[in-house]
Amino acid sequence: MDRWLRWVPGLQVLRRYEAAWLPNDIVAGLVLTTMLVPVGIAYAVASGLPGINGLYATIVPLLAYAVFGPSRILVLGPDSALAAVILSVVLPLSAGDPNRAVALAGMMAIVSGAVCILIGLMRLGFVTDLLSKPIRYGYMNGIALTVLISQLPKFFGFSIEGQGPLRDVLQIGREILAGHANWVATAVGAGTLATILLLKPYKRIPGLLVAVVAATLAVGLLGLGERFGVKVLGSLPQGLPSFALPIISVADMAQVVIGGCAVAMVAFADTSVLSRIFAAKNKTHVDPNQEMIGLGAANLAAGLFQGFAISSSSSRTPVAEAAGSKTQLTGVVGAVAVALLLVFAPNLLSNLPNSALAAVVIAAAIGLFEFKDLRRIFRIQRWEFWLSIVCFAGVALFGAIPGIGLAILIAVIEFLWDGWRPHFAVLGRVDGIRGFHDITRYPDARRVPGLVLFRWDAPLFFANAELFRQRVLDAVAASPTPVRRIIVAAEPVTSIDVTSADMLTELVQSLRQSDIEFRFAELKDPVKDKLKRFELFERFGAEKFHPTVGAAVDDYLETYEVDWRP
Repeated sequence: MDRWLRWVPGLQVLRRYEAAWLPNDIVAGLVLTTMLVPVGIAYAVASGLPGINGLYATIVPLLAYAVFGPSRILVLGPDSALAAVILSVVLPLSAGDPNRAVALAGMMAIVSGAVCILIGLMRLGFVTDLLSKPIRYGYMNGIALTVLISQLPKFFGFSIEGQGPLRDVLQIGREILAGHANWVATAVGAGTLATILLLKPYKRIPGLLVAVVAATLAVGLLGLGERFGVKVLGSLPQGLPSFALPIISVADMAQVVIGGCAVAMVAFADTSVLSRIFAAKNKTHVDPNQEMIGLGAANLAAGLFQGFAISSSSSRTPVAEAAGSKTQLTGVVGAVAVALLLVFAPNLLSNLPNSALAAVVIAAAIGLFEFKDLRRIFRIQRWEFWLSIVCFAGVALFGAIPGIGLAILIAVIEFLWDGWRPHFAVLGRVDGIRGFHDITRYPDARRVPGLVLFRWDAPLFFANAELFRQRVLDAVAASPTPVRRIIVAAEPVTSIDVTSADMLTELVQSLRQSDIEFRFAELKDPVKDKLKRFELFERFGAEKFHPTVGAAVDDYLETYEVDWRP
C-alpha cells in the first residue's frame, strides 16, 4: 500500500494531517481566492480564451495537484508566462471561434500534461538544468515583452488582429494615432496598473484585489460602460466545469503538439525552480520527478475539464505562504471557494473592465522581466549576456514558440561548444608548488626530458575527439626534447564514447609508429569500465594506466633512467 502511496503525496499528507493545521489552511485558501479569481480570468483573456475558462483552469488543476503534487505549498494555475505561448497557437487556428479556441487550448494542456508525466516517470527532472541562467532570462524577457504587447490593445480599449509582437506594436501605434483609443478605458486600466504596482511592496495589502474591486465598482457605479463604451467582462456562465474531451482537426494537431511541448518546457522550468526555492525555505525535500508528475496531472485535468495549460505561480504561492498555508488543503479550499462563486454569484464580476484585466496581466509581465542580474552577467561574462539577448530577440521577433525553440537550440549549441573546445594544458614542475601545472601560466616550469604531460579538461566524445588527437600531436611536436612517452592527466575526463575510443586506438597506433608510448594517469574507474566494454583496456595493457601523475612520472624516470629532479 505504501509503495503506491508515493505516487499520491497528497494522500500521504492527509494520513498525517494535524487538526491544528486546519484553521491555517482554510484562512490561507480564502485569502488565496481573492487572487485566484481576477488572475484566472485575466490570464484566460490574455491567452485568447473566454474568462470563464480561466476559472475552470483554476479549480480542477488545484484539486489534481493537491493529490499528485509533492509540494505542500506550491499553488498552480493560469500563468502569465504561458499566455503568449497559448495565444500564439490559439489565435491563428481558432479564427475567432471561442469554442474552437477552448478545444485547441485544452488539447495543448493534455499534450503538456502527458509530456510532464513522461518526464517524471523517466526521472528526467534534472533536464531544466541544461538551460543556462542567461538563456532562461532571455526567453522569459522575450515572453514578458510579448505578453505586455498583447495586452496593450485591451488596455487602450480597442482590438487588433495579432500578427507578431513587432508588427502588433506598429498596428497599435497606428490605431492610437487614428483616434481609436478609448481614453476612459485607458484611464481605468492605468489606475488599476498603478494601484497594483504601488501596493506591491506592502505584502499584507492585497493590491491586486483592491485594484480590481475599485475598477469594477468605478465602472458599475459611474456607468462607464454605457456612457463611454468601456468594455467589461460581462456575466459568467453559472455552474461548474464538466468533462469534455477537446476535439481538434488533424490539420491543427502539429501546431498544438509543438505548442504543448513548448508550454511543458516553460511550466517545467518555472515549477522545478519555484518548488526548490520553497522546499529550501521550509526545510523540506521535494522530489523533482514527482513534481513533474503532479504538474502533468494538473495539466491533464485542466485539458479534460475545459481549462488550459497551467504552471506554478510565483505570485500566488507567496500569498498562500504568507497567509499561513500548511498543506495542499489550501489549494483545495481555494478551488472550492472559486467553484461556489460560479454556482451562487456568477454576476459578481460582470462590470470588471477589460482594460483592468489587461492591467493585471501587464503587471505580471513587468514582474517577469529580469534586468538587474543581466547587468551583472554583462559585466562578468559578455558572451553569455549576448546569448541572452539573442534568445530575447528570437521571442520578440518570431513569437513565443519559435523563440523558445531558438532558446533550446542555443542551449544545445552552448553545451556542445563548451565540450567541443575545452581547456587543455601541457604540464611541468614549478619550484615551491606541489604537483604539475600549466606551462602557459608558469613559463618557468621545468619539463621532464622526453616526456609530455598533457591534461584534457573535459569528457571525450564525438564532438571533441578529433581536436583531442590534434592537440596531443601538437604537444608532441612542440616538445623541446624528442618525445618517448606522452601521459594524459585524465582526472577531468568524466566520460568517453565510441567515436573517441576509436580515435584513441588510431592515435596510439600512430604514436607507436614514431616510437612514442601513450599512457593515462588518474583515469576514473567508471571511464576505465567503459574502456573495458570497448575492449580497449586489455589492448592498451593495465600497466598503461597509472593511479597518479606523480606515479606515472616516477615510472617514466625509472624506465628510461632519466636523471631529473622532481
